[in-house]
Amino acid sequence: MVGGLTSTVLAQDYRTEIDLLGEIKVPADAYYGAQAARAMENFQISGQYINDYPDFMKAWGMIKLATAYANTEAGKMSPEMLKLIEPACQELINGNYLDQFKIDLYQGGAGTSSNMNANEVLANIALEKAGYKKGEYDKISPNDELNMSQSTNDTYPTSLKLTMLMHNDRLIEQITLLTESFRKLGHKYLDLVKMGRTEFQDAVPMTVGQEFHSFASMLEWELANLEYANKSLLILNMGGTAIGTGLNAPKGYDTYIIKHLKEISGYDFKNADDMIAATSSLHSFVVYSSALKTLATTLAKISNDLIILSAGPRNGMFEINLPPRQPGSSIMPGKVNPVIPELMALVSYRVIGNDVTVNIAASDGDLQLNAYEPVVGLTIFESQKLLTNTIKAFHEQCVDGITANEDVHDRNLETTIGIVTALNPVLGHEVGDELAKEAKESGKGILELVREKNLLTEEQIQEILSPENMTGLDKSKYENK
Repeated sequence: MVGGLTSTVLAQDYRTEIDLLGEIKVPADAYYGAQAARAMENFQISGQYINDYPDFMKAWGMIKLATAYANTEAGKMSPEMLKLIEPACQELINGNYLDQFKIDLYQGGAGTSSNMNANEVLANIALEKAGYKKGEYDKISPNDELNMSQSTNDTYPTSLKLTMLMHNDRLIEQITLLTESFRKLGHKYLDLVKMGRTEFQDAVPMTVGQEFHSFASMLEWELANLEYANKSLLILNMGGTAIGTGLNAPKGYDTYIIKHLKEISGYDFKNADDMIAATSSLHSFVVYSSALKTLATTLAKISNDLIILSAGPRNGMFEINLPPRQPGSSIMPGKVNPVIPELMALVSYRVIGNDVTVNIAASDGDLQLNAYEPVVGLTIFESQKLLTNTIKAFHEQCVDGITANEDVHDRNLETTIGIVTALNPVLGHEVGDELAKEAKESGKGILELVREKNLLTEEQIQEILSPENMTGLDKSKYENK
């Protein structure tokens, strides 16, 4: 018995553990303990569990291993205890024991249940590996050993950030692949002239390649923004313990923990210059979530542009073809909908909404701790997962298979009134107005009228309408993209 907390095995199916609130039955084969068991009873909310995000458990393994190293280096934990804890932590890092983390993602207590779930599982894994029984916490305690020099208030936000960093790596990979897909389309159709549009009206000429390259550039801006926001997740409050004052942490621990966590995780962490502020504020999460929101905004814009450009097919713009993915109607034969761009857009709307949740939760955290960290964490996790998976589907099932309808673009250039703007430098604005008016009234194209009126020679028309002259196309800017 240690500090009034103990556990004994009473039957084959259950063991009884005792915590602050008294006795509670825990399945005999469970590696979690009393506090996780209570959380499972209390928080039956969404049917989504913390182990739906395996990297979250991996993060806990890394953090608990780093803390054990730091405590040993600081002289607070014995080398013998470290040897017992180390292999248990490695099990979580390796992705094992995920089924022992069945706490709902929606939970009160500022993440204490998740932290204690990790502490209990690790303690029981270590006990079992050392030849003891689960629940013999007088040998290895979830609180005294696994939570040594820690509080949920510094380990939980750190576990969220470490998980987000791992998720972000995969998200960056998919955005990069999508960007490359648009660059390939840009190169393929760099010389294919089309009409640009503003407010859904014919504007001035551009090339199809320029349009696709512009989508790639938008995504590159988002990558840069994510890389900047990602840096905010590297700022921790480890060693701050309960409110940032470092109570119960030995001298030098805050330095040791950062060193070991960097070595274990591979991320360049550092502690905040004001640990009390870092414990109280969710600034890092707000900054990162905002980057996800702007990414989602750009993805929704691109997706909806593709839907418009492919509209029809016979009675719409029909400038591009999207790969057909499934029948589009239960009643209309032959209809195929742009389901993948629609998916990308609707997921983007969800991510934008999640950012609102993060902002509200961050603003309402009171005094020295924000109790709403769990909803901030789960919404960002969800946004990262949705974006990563959907972007993958977007570039693999849609963008990679896009083709342009060259005959449509050629016909549009012959018939559009908008092309008159390209003739302004030669014919003048007033002549352009007259040509545009006559084209509208007669239904004829601008080029048709120019030829009828012998306003320009065929050589002049071809020169003016060359991609380089008409669209400002500078191929050199795309050579290294």
